Amino acid sequence: MKVINLKTEYLDNPIGIDIVKPRLMWNVEDCIKQSAFEIEAYDEYGNKLLDTGLVNSSSMYYDWNEKEVDYCSIVYWKIKAYDENNNPSDYSEAYFEIGLPKQKWESDWISGNYRVDKKKRYPVDCFKKEFELNSIKKARLYITACGLYEVKINDNRVGDYQLTPGITDYKKKIYYQTYDVNDLLKQGNNKIEIMLADGWYRGSCGAWGLRNQYGSQTKVISQLVIEDNDGNIININTDESWLWSNDGPIRFADNKDGEIVDSRMIPTYSGRAKKTYHNVIPGASNNVAIKEHETFKPELIITPGGKKVLDFGQNIAGYISFKVNAKDGQSIYLRFGEMLDFDGEFTQVNIQCKTKKKTTPLQEVRYICKDGLNEYKTRFAIFGFQYVLVETDIDFDIDVFSSHALYSDMKQTGYFNSSNELLNRFVEATIWSTKGNSADLPTDCPTRERHGWSGDAQIFCDTATYLFDYKTFAQKYVDDLYTWQRSNGCLPQIAPAGGVDFYMDVMNGSSGWADAGIIMPYVLYQKYHDKRILEKHIDGMRRYAKFIQNRCGKTTFQSKRVKLNKSDKKYLNNAGQHYGEWAEPEDVHKMNWLDFATAKPEVATAYAAYVLDLMYEIENILGNKKEADSYKEFAEKVKKSYQALVETNDYSLDTNRQANLVRPLYFNLLNDRQKQFAEKRLIEALDNYGWRLGTGFLSTPLILYVLEKLDKEYAYKLLENEELPGWLAMPKHGATTIWEAWEGNANSNVGLCSLNHYSKGAVCAWLFEEMCGIHVDDENHFIIKPVPGGNFEYASAKYNSVYGMIESGWDKTDNGYRYQISVPANCSAEIILPDGNKYEVGAGKHEYEA
Repeated sequence: MKVINLKTEYLDNPIGIDIVKPRLMWNVEDCIKQSAFEIEAYDEYGNKLLDTGLVNSSSMYYDWNEKEVDYCSIVYWKIKAYDENNNPSDYSEAYFEIGLPKQKWESDWISGNYRVDKKKRYPVDCFKKEFELNSIKKARLYITACGLYEVKINDNRVGDYQLTPGITDYKKKIYYQTYDVNDLLKQGNNKIEIMLADGWYRGSCGAWGLRNQYGSQTKVISQLVIEDNDGNIININTDESWLWSNDGPIRFADNKDGEIVDSRMIPTYSGRAKKTYHNVIPGASNNVAIKEHETFKPELIITPGGKKVLDFGQNIAGYISFKVNAKDGQSIYLRFGEMLDFDGEFTQVNIQCKTKKKTTPLQEVRYICKDGLNEYKTRFAIFGFQYVLVETDIDFDIDVFSSHALYSDMKQTGYFNSSNELLNRFVEATIWSTKGNSADLPTDCPTRERHGWSGDAQIFCDTATYLFDYKTFAQKYVDDLYTWQRSNGCLPQIAPAGGVDFYMDVMNGSSGWADAGIIMPYVLYQKYHDKRILEKHIDGMRRYAKFIQNRCGKTTFQSKRVKLNKSDKKYLNNAGQHYGEWAEPEDVHKMNWLDFATAKPEVATAYAAYVLDLMYEIENILGNKKEADSYKEFAEKVKKSYQALVETNDYSLDTNRQANLVRPLYFNLLNDRQKQFAEKRLIEALDNYGWRLGTGFLSTPLILYVLEKLDKEYAYKLLENEELPGWLAMPKHGATTIWEAWEGNANSNVGLCSLNHYSKGAVCAWLFEEMCGIHVDDENHFIIKPVPGGNFEYASAKYNSVYGMIESGWDKTDNGYRYQISVPANCSAEIILPDGNKYEVGAGKHEYEA
């Protein structure tokens, strides 16, 4: 027996968390069942902090219930477990470290010593401090910024985090990072240098590259805390004694537009830093950091126009590096894009917004060389790209260039394989789109907007929790939603809200978007069975539920005229403005501005009933029966108003719009007669559209679940469609990431959409849950209910869940199907096969034929 995958609060050996009573977590292997465990924990001085003794339990987590862990302290913990025969494992060890308490920030915020003109852009600030040390026993650097920072100690880069400190609403919340810098310091003279760029704080945000969204003066705060061999504490804090200049090599840095670098320049540090102020005390993120991951080498394309273009083969979010020998003053100009146009030329037309005065994002690097070897890697920008246009008078070999994927350090947990290679490639494209849209928040695309759209996040959350270890990343985003929440309970369309155009404010509270505040915590609970996320946000969820209830029955200037009697209107959500289905195929529904200028009673009423049903379940999970029953009662009344609405001509179920049929069927909103009609009409609508997909963002993840209930072969018929619009059409047309619009770059409408937009990849949850049948049922328990079908010869999925790796697959035989299921140690599963047979099994491999 072994104890593996030790984590603290879902993180591997985290340093600088602020949860002083953390949850310790693990898995086991090479056993059937864990019968008991023992945990001991010690501080860095060998003092025992925890000794559970023998705990007779199969739980693979332990909530720290002893005295709170001291701030700035390291805790080393070890665990051994006992198998079903009470045989012990060896000890497995891990650690965590608590960060700096808020009251211990003794440093000053400092900024560049200049007066900011909001209309101008400025070079990167460079700060330096020199200091002497006699000895070093322990050293920690605590640092954050309004902007983006990079630190060096004695000319060595500190840590491997990128784009730090990440994105938040800096006016309300700022996260700091903690670094172990023992090995970077030395006895005698030391120096620490900080570079500070605009980042999200002052740089371009949103589709139109709005600037100064959180402030106009970038600033940094850091605290280097050193314990010497005699136990003395030395603090090297940011203050006015730090040297400063902005005459270093990075002349311009914008997280979307790119960088301008003159490698011949060296900071003089001829001035002093300016002391400034920020009214938010930094806190720990308790989240994974952005890091550099995969590296790609290019192939060279010479376009019909004679241009040199690097093709890295994979659309990513990231940056570039190169090494070239050059003469003083030679330059390299790089532009980054997702596609070539239909003439085979490099283009950025699909990712840019343009006016007569402005084009954004630029996604470019301008590099001026020094004489000799020039080495460059982007520091303060991130681009969405597969292709790089190179313009230079330097002779170069393409091997000197590399691209690097950049995303939050979430480990992949979901793996899928099948006999349909296009589907396998679609899943891989979804994985890459998840990576490309996970730079500290779930974004819509890594190019044009980079917004944390709540609608995109909620529809994709279920899929993301299968594909990646998503808990801390998603928790941070849910925190962002509730940081924004208004006093009336409204939740946002985008969080953090920097870069949102003023005219979009009316779209906050949009049904299907703002509902992420309830849907995402519920989905996270279903996967991780950790009530704390529900408990943390239950007050905010109740306020949002009340916001929805207050909209029901209300008439505003945006309301649509609906021919219903007064009693049927009483629980109809016909107020506010909503995005609705969004991005259906243009021949199904072509959007225009009127789509967003008025209410959407069908969509909004449907989601009102759905989220109130979820509130009923959430309150029951938390043991609040009275509150649960009140939500159920209200939801039933909303459903009756919905049933009356779809009897009107304007919102009739007699429609070819697949979304308007999928939504009420998935949310169980219809009476028996309406349900039978909608089911029949949905099949007719699919027949009329050649069994291609006619749904938009909200209903695309739902349609296979609805079809499967009618007949699994309906679901497979739609899944296997290779024509546009359809999932498999994307890889068939060469996509390595998921398109925003169904048409993508596969027709002449070039420039209409992003090519890295994970929303339509949300169908992947169905592959894990239904096709391969993996359901996380409860602590240490799964339900495995595979649904084979279509023209597939085989399919399999692996999911490294919070309880361990669960595997389920099937392959076609002469007489039916063979099912192969592997249940992780210390877990059990109910296996339900299509023939109705059920098996309750324990850990191990299980095989059936039926």
